[in-house]
Amino acid sequence: MPSHSSRIYSLIAGLLVALLAHGNCLAAKSSGGGGMTVVIDAGHGGHDRGGIPGQRIAEKDMTLDVALRLRNALSASGYNVVMTRDSDVFVPLGTRVAIANSYRNAIFVCVHFNATNRAGASGIETYFYSRDSLSLASAIHHYVTGGAPSGNRHVRRRGYYVLRKTTIPAVLVECGFLTNPTEAAYIQTASYRQKLAEEIAAGVSARNSVGGSLSTTRVATGETIPVQPYMDQTKVSSSERRSKRSHKKSARKKKKSSKPASSEAGSSSRNRES
Repeated sequence: MPSHSSRIYSLIAGLLVALLAHGNCLAAKSSGGGGMTVVIDAGHGGHDRGGIPGQRIAEKDMTLDVALRLRNALSASGYNVVMTRDSDVFVPLGTRVAIANSYRNAIFVCVHFNATNRAGASGIETYFYSRDSLSLASAIHHYVTGGAPSGNRHVRRRGYYVLRKTTIPAVLVECGFLTNPTEAAYIQTASYRQKLAEEIAAGVSARNSVGGSLSTTRVATGETIPVQPYMDQTKVSSSERRSKRSHKKSARKKKKSSKPASSEAGSSSRNRES
C-alpha cells in the first residue's frame, strides 16, 4: 500500500502534468486559429477587372491569386477560411457583406491593389471603418509594410461599403499600385504575391498583440505591435465643400472670360488612389 508521502508526490506530479497540458493547449490556440473564421474577399472578378480604364494588368487576377495563397497560409495555421470567391466570377458587394455577416466569430479581409493615372504613385495602405477593426488593420498594415519594399501610405478610416456594412472586424488592404512600373513588376512575380499573403496572415495572427496606445513612438516588439495612427477620410467639413464649389464656380467664370487655354487646363483627373 503506497505511503502517505508517495500519494502526495503522485498528486503533485499529476497536477504538474495537467498544468503543462493546459499551457500547451493555450499556446496552440494563441499561435493558431483557435476556432476563428477568416472571410477572405478577393476584390473584383468576372466582368469587373478593377483598376482604371486601359490598365494593362487586371486587378481581379492579382487579388484572387493573393487571396488563394492567403487561404492556404491561414488554413495551415488552423483558421477556418471562407472565400467570397475562389474563381474568376463577379460577386456583388451585398453578397460579399452577407457572407461575412453570416459568421459570428470571424474577421473579414479584403485584398485589393491600387491604380491611378499618376505612374509615380506607390505604397501600401490599409483601410478600416469600425473602431473594433483598428487593431486588425494595425497588425496587418504593420506586417505588410514591414515585408514589402513599397512605401507606407498608412492606415486610413473610410466608409467603403464592404467595411461599413459588415458587423465583424473588417479591413481592406491595398497591396501596392499596379500602375506603378516598379511595384507592378514585383506584384507580377509569384514569390512576391506569396510574400504578401504570408504577411497578411501574420497580421491576422497578431491582431490580439496590438497595444492600446496610439503613440507613434512606441517600439514594436515580438509581443506587442503599436496601434497605427490613421487618417480619417470619412468626413469632409461643410466649409471644405463650400470652398470646392466656390473654386469650381470661379474657375468656370475665368474660363468664359479668358482666351482658350490648353487642353491640359480643361482636363479632369479620374485617379483611383484609394
